[in-house]
Formats: sequence, structure tokens, C-alpha cells
Amino acid sequence: MARAANASVYSPQLLLSKYGSRPLQVVRRTVEILVALGGFALKLLVDERNGVLERNKRKRAAELRTIFTRLGPTFVKLGQGLSTRPDICPPEYLEELSQLQDALPTFPDAEAFACIERELGLSLDSIFSSISPSPIAAASLGQVYKAQLKYSAQIVAVKVQRPGIEDAIGLDFYLIRGLGFLINKYVDIVTSDAVALIDEFARRVYQELNYVQEGQNARRFKKLYADKQDVLVPDIFWDYTSCKVLTMEWVDGVKLNEQEAIERQGLKVLDLVNTGIQCSLRQLLEYGYFHADPHPGNLLATPEGKLAFLDFGMMSETPEEARSAIIGHVVHMVNRDYEAMALDYYALKFLSPDVDVSPIVPALRDFFDDALSYSVSELNFKTLVDGLGAVLFQYPFNVPAYYALILRSLTVLEGLALYADPNFKVLAASYPYFAKRLLTDPNPYLRDALIELLFKDGRFRWNRLENLLVQGRKDRDFSTKDALQPVLKLLLDADGEELRILVIKESVRVTEAVVLGSLIDTYNSVPYYMQTLIFNGNGNGFLSMSYAETQSMIELRDQVFRIWGLFRSSENFDPSILQPILQVLQQPEARNLGERVVGGIFQRLAARFLQQLLRS
Repeated sequence: MARAANASVYSPQLLLSKYGSRPLQVVRRTVEILVALGGFALKLLVDERNGVLERNKRKRAAELRTIFTRLGPTFVKLGQGLSTRPDICPPEYLEELSQLQDALPTFPDAEAFACIERELGLSLDSIFSSISPSPIAAASLGQVYKAQLKYSAQIVAVKVQRPGIEDAIGLDFYLIRGLGFLINKYVDIVTSDAVALIDEFARRVYQELNYVQEGQNARRFKKLYADKQDVLVPDIFWDYTSCKVLTMEWVDGVKLNEQEAIERQGLKVLDLVNTGIQCSLRQLLEYGYFHADPHPGNLLATPEGKLAFLDFGMMSETPEEARSAIIGHVVHMVNRDYEAMALDYYALKFLSPDVDVSPIVPALRDFFDDALSYSVSELNFKTLVDGLGAVLFQYPFNVPAYYALILRSLTVLEGLALYADPNFKVLAASYPYFAKRLLTDPNPYLRDALIELLFKDGRFRWNRLENLLVQGRKDRDFSTKDALQPVLKLLLDADGEELRILVIKESVRVTEAVVLGSLIDTYNSVPYYMQTLIFNGNGNGFLSMSYAETQSMIELRDQVFRIWGLFRSSENFDPSILQPILQVLQQPEARNLGERVVGGIFQRLAARFLQQLLRS
């Protein structure tokens, strides 16, 4: 921490005071950027005029990658961001810009080694028994060497920051911020605050310059998520880490986009992507602390089949209220409750409280009615994001930075999976996690979302519960014990009278289905000639019920039995988990509820019996 005391922090005021008094340097850099990007834009215009825009896409994409590389670290970071945005860039540009991830020009090794000695206050020979003579990778802000620690023989990766990078990115952000003011003033089509977005991006890039902060990010990430056996986060060696030098555990592995190399190790890309999706969902919706730069260069498949996360310079956090709101938003989407979806945008901070959401509802309905004609397993995440983006673009939305990073994270993972399986759907892979959270999380917001999903028009939707259980069981952390307890607590809560009325009605209906369904099964098992003898020649049945009513009752009973079977067949099911339920049922509220259920059942069966007598 002492070594990081003088780390640079992004400050627009400091940049203004620094570069406002250097007009020649500012003009020189401005001309350099305008010539490079203006020449590229002119080539695109000529291609369009000549009708060869599509044919030259690959060529122009390669030229843009070269231009970004030549313009330096700030534009390399910009290109890295664009390489994960299929909603902005065509596939040819995505492929070319993805090469910016680690195929960058290196700076002299002598400068790197001098930086290590200067930052750590030790000679290279006293720290390492060996170090690679040249870097094994060059990133936008630094380059990486492979070394062996002298005191422990541990193999490590040593990242060294590029010399003079603070001045380079500082000047660029000073210019880009000035452009942001012009966009805010003259470009009406951009509804978001361009300066605020630029400040957010710049702040994150400056955080990446502090390698001690990156080490702390890695330590926090490891503590939260490396408890899973299929996730690996390298250890940090703090004695050999400073603001400009980061020493961490070396990880052997293959980039997640190198499918053939992964399969040669006997591994499956889709298994690794699924691990990435489950870990990302925990990051985004459980703890809220997530890796904001999950490009292929930062995700490795280890020989043991683990997914290794690297490069923790760019991290972000999902606000606690937004985590629940996102899950609730998915519930509202599945229910096609577009009014509730529109209201969710307040909780997600997409809209200010003074904006009227009523005009947004028809736009959501038009898009999602078409998108949801497919099952969840058929929904493509990118299609959903693109369609929702088109809706957001028409209205005064201000998409928070964390949400854009969430979309990027999941879009990148789906893109990696599509290389291996063109039919892969990230939403289908995510659904078990959402189901588990809805069934087991005691969060009041999520409990309300579960009730909203399961009850409609005063009736319990058993098919929804069955589907949630089927999907939730696919999540390795699903527990039947956790799924039962919160529901009971909610049911017996002082404010739960409305829910109790619904549960009483449904309990009566289910009991009737079980009792009469069993009688119908018994009756149907009797030979036909005995049925006519027992029931005075009436071979049509002992209950005066229509065929449709009988089938509906039997289907309900069978569905309830299937759901109980799902609970019982769970790996961690133990009959002893019912003991706390029995204790809860001994509470006065529970006994009262039980009496009301029993009373309702006797009334229902008595009414059914009188109905049979009258019909006879």
C-alpha cells in the first residue's frame, strides 16, 4: 500500500489544468487523431460510393486495428471495448479488434526490468532465479514476463506497466472529454450524458494503472468466487507488487476461444462456458462484484478443466437493489407483465422518477410478444439485447454503466459458446440459477416475485412450480431445505393474510383432487360388470362429473405428486428437513391456518356429496 500511495487518480480538473496550458501538445495530438480516423472514415465513404463496402469489410477492419494500435493505449482500450460489442460492430470488425487483446507492440525489455528494480527497490537477481528475456504477452497498459521466484521456486507472471502511459492516456481523455461536451450540446440523437460516460470509462482505465488495486481486486474476487472447484483465481505475491509491477501465480491454460486446443486436452468448451455463465450470474446477482472485462484473453481453460480468470484491473459492482430488480424483471418478462417491466426501470435507475412510463409499455409489448413466442431455451440473448436496445433508444433512458458491463459480459460468453455450438442459448443456461434464487432466496423482493409467478387470478399455477423445480435442480447449489423454509415463513407472516386465503383455496382444491382422484382410480380398477352391479346398472361412473372435469382433477393430482417426487428425489433431500416445518406448524398462526384448510376441505367434500345425491 505504501508503494501505491502516489498512484494516479482520474481528475478532469487536473487534466484541464495540466493540458490547458499546453496548446501545442494538444493541437499536435488532435491533428494526429483526426488524420488517422478521418482518413479511415474517408475510405469508408469511398467504399460506400463505389458499392464495395461489404466486400472491403475485412480489409477495413484490419486497417482500423492498425490505426488503434498506432494511436496508443487509450484507443487500444477503446478497441477492446468495441471487440465485445456485437451490437455495434460487424463480425469482421469483432474478429480483428479482438486481436488487440494481447497482440500489441512491446516496449524495450531493459526499460521493463529497470521499472521492476525501481518499483520494488531490489535487484532483479535477488528476486528471480530466472525471468523470460522477452515478454510472453503485451497488453494495452503493460506487458507480462514469466519468471521463477528465488526464495520459493514458484513460477509467476510479472506484469510491468508501460513507461509514460499516464501522460499518453491523460491527454487523450482530455481531448475525448472535450468531444463529449460537443456531443451533449449539438448531437440530439445521443440521449445519454456523453461526458459522464467518458468520465466513467476514464476512471476505470486509471484504476487499471494501479496494480496494487488490481491485486486487491483479485484477492476479493478469489474470496467470493473461487470457492467453486471449477473456478481458479491466481494468488498475488504482495512482496513483489507495487503500483506499476504486479506479480501473481502463473496459470497454465488455453484461451477460451481456442476450441481445437481445448478439445485436444479432452475438455469441452461448452462445459467451461457454462462454468463462466454460472460464475458470472453469481458475480452479477449474488454478491454484485464482477469482472468487467471478460474477453477471451482473460479467460483460460486449465488442463484440469478449471476456468481461470485473469486481469482484475477493470471491475464493477451491481447495486444491491438492482440485483433483485433484475431477477424480478426476468419474472415480469416471463409473465408478460409489461406494466411491471416498465416500472422496473425506476428501480434499475434507467429512468428518473419524473418520467412517465405509460408510452413505453406498448413498445415493450410489441417487441417481447414476438420474442417470447419462443421458449426460454430458444431465446437468443443477443437478439433480446438488440431488441431491448432498440426500445431503450426511442425513450429517455440513461443506461447505468454497470448494466452495460453486465450485457457485455454475458454477450461475450454467449459469443464464445456459439463458436462451439451454434444453437447455444445463454438464457437457457442461466435459467436454473434464476429458478434456484426464486425458490430459495429469503429476500422480500424475490419472495414477492415468486408469489407473482406462481399465483394468477386467485389460482395456483402448479406447472410454473414444477418447471421452477425442474430447472432449479439443475443448479448444483439448489437445496430442497432452502426452498421450503422461506415459503413457510412468508405464509405465516403477520402480513400474509392475502396469501393464506389463496393457499387455503388451493389446499382444498388439491385435497379434493387427491381424494376423488384416488376414488376414481379405485373405481376404474373394478371390472366393468361389477361397476354396473355395484352402482345399480350405472356403468358410466359413481360420480356425476364431466369427462373434462375428471381429467382436470386427475391431472392436478398427478402434477402435485410429480412435484413432491421432485423434492424427494433431490440429492440433498433428507426427511429430517421436515422437522423445522413441524415446529413452525405448531405456531398459533399455523394451527389457525390448518383449521381453516381442514374446514374448507370438509365443506368442499360435503358439497360434492350433496351434489351427487341431488343428481342421483
